[in-house]
Amino acid sequence: MAQKKRIAILGSTGSIGKQALEVIEEHPEEFEAEILTAWCNVPLLAEQARKFKPNAVVIGQDHLYERMLNELSDQPDIKIFAGPDALEQVVTFDTIDLVLTAMVGFAGLRPTLSAIEAGKDIALANKETLVVGGELVIKAALRKRVKLLPVDSEHSAIFQCLSGEFHNPIEKIILTGSGGPFRKLPASEFTNITPEQALKHPTWNMGKKITIDSASLMNKGLEVIEAGWLFKLKPEQIDVILHPQSIIHSLVQFGDGSIKAQMGLPSMKLPILYAFAYPNRLPANSKRFDFSHYASLDFEQPDTDKFPALNLAYGAMERGGNAPCVLNAANEEVVYAFLRRQIGFDRIPAIIEQCLEKIVPIAKVDLESLIETDKESRALAKEIIKNNHK
Repeated sequence: MAQKKRIAILGSTGSIGKQALEVIEEHPEEFEAEILTAWCNVPLLAEQARKFKPNAVVIGQDHLYERMLNELSDQPDIKIFAGPDALEQVVTFDTIDLVLTAMVGFAGLRPTLSAIEAGKDIALANKETLVVGGELVIKAALRKRVKLLPVDSEHSAIFQCLSGEFHNPIEKIILTGSGGPFRKLPASEFTNITPEQALKHPTWNMGKKITIDSASLMNKGLEVIEAGWLFKLKPEQIDVILHPQSIIHSLVQFGDGSIKAQMGLPSMKLPILYAFAYPNRLPANSKRFDFSHYASLDFEQPDTDKFPALNLAYGAMERGGNAPCVLNAANEEVVYAFLRRQIGFDRIPAIIEQCLEKIVPIAKVDLESLIETDKESRALAKEIIKNNHK
């Protein structure tokens, strides 16, 4: 019997992490949870640990260590760690075969780099890692000869379309997006959008941050930058099309004009399973797509006047250097400010644009300069938000 693939899940209490554990539970003969981590959700992390019996758990905030210890006092075989440094250290354990990076935002960059340096294959669900530090991550992955297996549904779709085609150059790729809940809403009404409305995604069930990003189309912009690094593409080789049914997850166009698409009902468990089992496809009990239930599939161009975040991302990708880091940091801050009702939905792209204009550009980045850029961009965004809130 083949040995089970031992998986570390960074961000096991989030939407992707929870679905990844469902995949492991559905394929107990193939996978096991080796490491589980969360930033602050002690009760759920403890519940997951009791169920899946990992080698170790990490709670990201140091001050929660004692609470985590108490929660798992009945599980003496599970090692317990706390703090950001522990997140970087546990991914180097010899017992790990694959690391799923499902943490949200910039926080995923350093643990991902640490895992790559330890020679671990990466199932990448944290798009911000490549948005911010794409050059560093790709160089490290090539040097250590580790696989970067995309888990985002769009990038997984591109990856699947390229199976058997890696020797054929890509003419362009087409990333699909649902368009979010405000695709048909007039821009004049954006000032009245509430967090509750923005969190009602029409086709996907995701975490709060990515759901707001989808509503502003910033998520699609971040995916454009991520795709550029993953598939060695220039901005002009990446198109975005809105597809409200979310059946076609993305497409690849080759030099002869032919287009390949990956299709299926919207479910993150499929790309998670594909990354876990790659290069094999394992059977899944998920509901199947039925053409008879869809009289047509719709497509439309994104309205970048109404959703300027998409153009901001393309611009940051063109500029390169630390610009994508500025974009990401400012976006994280304005999204959380919107969720706290400190700014209106319409202010999200405007504040990001201000940060892109004011932060000093750095053409050649390293980890230290990215950390400093992230810090400066957040401080500036918070200052603008504070002044906006007065």
